[in-house]
Amino acid sequence: MDNARSPLFAAIDLGSNSFHMLVVREVQGSVQTLAKIKRKVRLASGLDENLILSHEAMQRGWDCLSLFAERLQDIPSSNIRIVATAALRSAKNADVFIANANQILGHPITVISGEEEACTIYQGVAHTSGGKGKRLVVDIGGASTEIIIGEGFEAAALTSLEMGCVTWLEKHFKDRSLTEASFKRAIDGAKTVLAPMVQRYRELGWNMCVGASGTVQALQEIMVTQGMDETITLAKLHRLRKQAIGFGQVEELDIDGLTLERALVFPSGLSILIAVFEELGIESMTLAGGALREGLVYGMMDTMQEHDIRKRTIQSIQSRFQLDAVHADNVAKTALSLLAQCGENWVKESVGPTLLEAAASFHEIGMTLGFKRAGEHAAYFLSNLDLPGYTGAQKQLLAEMLHHHREQLVPISGQNALSATSANRLLRLLRLAVILCHRREATAIPPFTLNANDDALTLSLEKGWLESNALMANELMLEEQRQSDNYWPLIVEA
Repeated sequence: MDNARSPLFAAIDLGSNSFHMLVVREVQGSVQTLAKIKRKVRLASGLDENLILSHEAMQRGWDCLSLFAERLQDIPSSNIRIVATAALRSAKNADVFIANANQILGHPITVISGEEEACTIYQGVAHTSGGKGKRLVVDIGGASTEIIIGEGFEAAALTSLEMGCVTWLEKHFKDRSLTEASFKRAIDGAKTVLAPMVQRYRELGWNMCVGASGTVQALQEIMVTQGMDETITLAKLHRLRKQAIGFGQVEELDIDGLTLERALVFPSGLSILIAVFEELGIESMTLAGGALREGLVYGMMDTMQEHDIRKRTIQSIQSRFQLDAVHADNVAKTALSLLAQCGENWVKESVGPTLLEAAASFHEIGMTLGFKRAGEHAAYFLSNLDLPGYTGAQKQLLAEMLHHHREQLVPISGQNALSATSANRLLRLLRLAVILCHRREATAIPPFTLNANDDALTLSLEKGWLESNALMANELMLEEQRQSDNYWPLIVEA
């Protein structure tokens, strides 16, 4: 067995609002996070009208970097990337800050251009987020906003705009009042900045939209806390704007789900996002799995060759947990065949087959801890593992499916990835696929047809097959009863 330690990689982002450090290593084709350190430095708030960075702001940054420096000592220089973004791009005395920061860290800092920042953000999103087709990425930073359109790992349009949640706070919410007028000023101001790029982006178009900023992270946390699903829409943004106005002052802001450290810049970030939605005509947005720091890390690694992020994740998890990949593939193929025979509208959401395949691919992960409570173990693993390519709500659904993929059947509830009907239909098919593949050989899977009439399923096997396979016949008979007990008719016939 190869016991060589995998090398460490570190990425540091000197942002306009926060400084971040990410330390990772590569494990079985995936990136494992070892440390995340974040400090609110608010560098951009130290810029005066002449773009001179105050000594107080610089000192906050140097104090933070002194903490980061300790963690860098054991990482090879070739595996470290440190970049600075909008605030230090703008500051006329940035050289003063950087000279001292280089000495503190012992490694060089690169001030990257807005276009390079956008490109790196896109790589971070592409390496951690699933989906096919053109992707619109929005990242609202402290002093800049990056908007990118790309497909796969190639960016087609890169834009970095000089507005961010810190600078917009000081410009449009300087008196800290939250009113219809202050939000209108902030939104209209953002629309003015956006105007030159809107037509080109609308013409390019996109199939999905993801947000990669702290603002979007905060929005998702709020929505989950308030019982909404994870999809961001313009209606939800305006609902939160009205909630914010109800508090009157930024210092009084106490929206359910909003953390204290994010509250100060939340109204300004929200205003920018509303402007982006309205000007670009965005219908919905989800949270990306990564952004700038992840882009820096993946850029240093030459082992991430699989471009299908979800496939990479499945392969990595199967390898790390020593799952039987051949058997899992048989279960996945069987489940997808069952789904296809139910008709294209039986599960209405287009991501349904993707989630069914993932559940089948991971269905034995709970046995890593033990057979008896494998469903509970699987749910724990899936709830807590990093799964690049899958959203938080999708992870939760996968956990629920694996919790109840065999033996006792409990309907899925309390998830927001799919409708309850679709989620439970996928669970039913997964359970059938596991039973049909129980001999763990592709040649032993019986030929079958499945007919769906709303929630009523009829599984037909070859004549005489059940009589000569008594164990599977018994399992299917029990499954008939379990599904029927939940008012989901299932008939197995031969």
